[in-house]
Amino acid sequence: MNRGTFLVYNKKILKILEKKTIKIILIPFLLLILSTILTTNAYALEKVIANSADWRDVYSAMLYASLIEKQPGLFLTSAKHSTILLYSISKNTNGTLIVSSRTQPYIVNYKSVMDGQGYKDVEELVSNRINLDLAERVFREKNIKKYIIVDDAYGYNALSVASYAALAGYYVLFANERNIAQVDAFLQDVDPTEVILFGQVDEAVKTRLQKYNPEIINKGDRFDNNIEIVKRYLKIKNTQQTLMSNGEFIEASIMSGQDPVIFIGRTAVPPQVQEYIKESDFKVAVLIGNELINSATTIRRQLGISVFVKFAQGARNPEGAIAAVEDLDKFPMPRYNLNMELFSIIYNKATNTLWVTYHNLANIGTYIKGTITLNVDGQQVVVGDQEPIFIDKNQYKTITYDAVLEGENITAQIYTLFGEGKRSLENVLQGTMNVQIVEILDNSKINITSVVYDKNNKQFLVTIQNIGEVDVYVNVELLDLYINGEFIIISSPETLLLKPGEKITLKVPAELSELDIQNNPVIKVKAYYGERENSLIKTAYAEFAYNEKSPDYIFYILVLLVIILILLLVFGRKKCPHCGTKNSRTRKRCKKCGRNLYEKK
Repeated sequence: MNRGTFLVYNKKILKILEKKTIKIILIPFLLLILSTILTTNAYALEKVIANSADWRDVYSAMLYASLIEKQPGLFLTSAKHSTILLYSISKNTNGTLIVSSRTQPYIVNYKSVMDGQGYKDVEELVSNRINLDLAERVFREKNIKKYIIVDDAYGYNALSVASYAALAGYYVLFANERNIAQVDAFLQDVDPTEVILFGQVDEAVKTRLQKYNPEIINKGDRFDNNIEIVKRYLKIKNTQQTLMSNGEFIEASIMSGQDPVIFIGRTAVPPQVQEYIKESDFKVAVLIGNELINSATTIRRQLGISVFVKFAQGARNPEGAIAAVEDLDKFPMPRYNLNMELFSIIYNKATNTLWVTYHNLANIGTYIKGTITLNVDGQQVVVGDQEPIFIDKNQYKTITYDAVLEGENITAQIYTLFGEGKRSLENVLQGTMNVQIVEILDNSKINITSVVYDKNNKQFLVTIQNIGEVDVYVNVELLDLYINGEFIIISSPETLLLKPGEKITLKVPAELSELDIQNNPVIKVKAYYGERENSLIKTAYAEFAYNEKSPDYIFYILVLLVIILILLLVFGRKKCPHCGTKNSRTRKRCKKCGRNLYEKK
């Protein structure tokens, strides 16, 4: 019975009931039953399929399916995959929703493909704003009014909250400074009961959504944020099993809400994650994908919990050679490709110091924390970093260690952790290399004289003076700037050369809002310098009260003079007392009548 027939049939029942005295009692109950049945029939779905090359569309469709049907959806990963996927869907499926990108679908009109294969009740949603369209749909169908807001620039944050959102009934909205007006308009329409801002989001997003009194979860590190959301999951559903991922791909079990998802590094497990697992009641970890075997091995050996690897699924294509298994369906997420190299290791006998120079090859600032084991004639000396050290994108940095080494053949074993945050050291750089021995002195000297903020150009201006007798190369960092709710380090993009006695200004780009300015009363500066450009082995540190660059009064005065001259030329003409024609002030006779302009009428 279709919906229209159902309505006609039940109108007849209502007419019959209207003649009976019991209608006052029965009609409200009947209407409630009819409403429930109609709603169920209208939105009954068994499968949701994402047909898009955009991870945000895939994520939104998967979460929508988990919220509606309590099971994750399916997704295409290529045009070829569109036919393979159908082998896993029964022809008797009651209701399929295809969510297709208008601009980036893998298959155009995928509905026609399913219709042609005999599938029934197939609907296709084609849109270029799938995240918001599904938000409206899940509000209508399930009255979901709880939202987690993430910035789509950080895909791992969306994955971090996925399992909790599916379990606790939150829909995840992607918001940035470009689409915040649309997100705000949607939220005004639905009148949300809860709003959570998760991870780093634009200042414009925070400001616009302040009226919803959002809860902010941002501890400045993606692993710490992930641990916080796992704790919230466990308050709702206590379990001894967890999934493990590095947040670089979408997979069905991650989106299901059945188990919490803990982030681990690609090649290492961050210390806070190890500590949390030790303190938790987890007994079993399921690793999604076999790319993280090294990290999983660390967890099993050091933390003592059982680790299983989910790396394949049963073969779906019945044609061709028999295949026992297929790779998991995984949709890639945007990620930062960190790349660090060891540039050189030099031991300076003149100062008994070891110079270790790293080169950040990535286009993103990176933190490192190294341990160097030196082997000298059978003896070992170990040096290392107490705290993570920042290296800005595409820059070199030399770290010095005090070490007394006697011998001519020195080798170094390097084990350096690195990552995008101080507590996100998930990558490992390791190897062995010979140490170059030199005997030189660095006589460079500098002084940090001032730091001011240039509001107009959105940059700090750091003035450095060479107070030594030799040329010096210098680069500067601003430490612990509190911008948009997060402590960050910003480095000057270039290393400059100063001659003896010379004073220069290094520019450090930084966009500060008025709130950021209030939150940074003191500016901390660290300068790295030395006689060799790729070996800035010396450091200087200074603190300055926040100060803004004074307005350029000479520039404004010149502009004002130009304006006055223009006004004089335009409005300073002399009117002829005889014919009324306006003449230039430099003229003595009227250009029209030729009479003397200074002659009285």
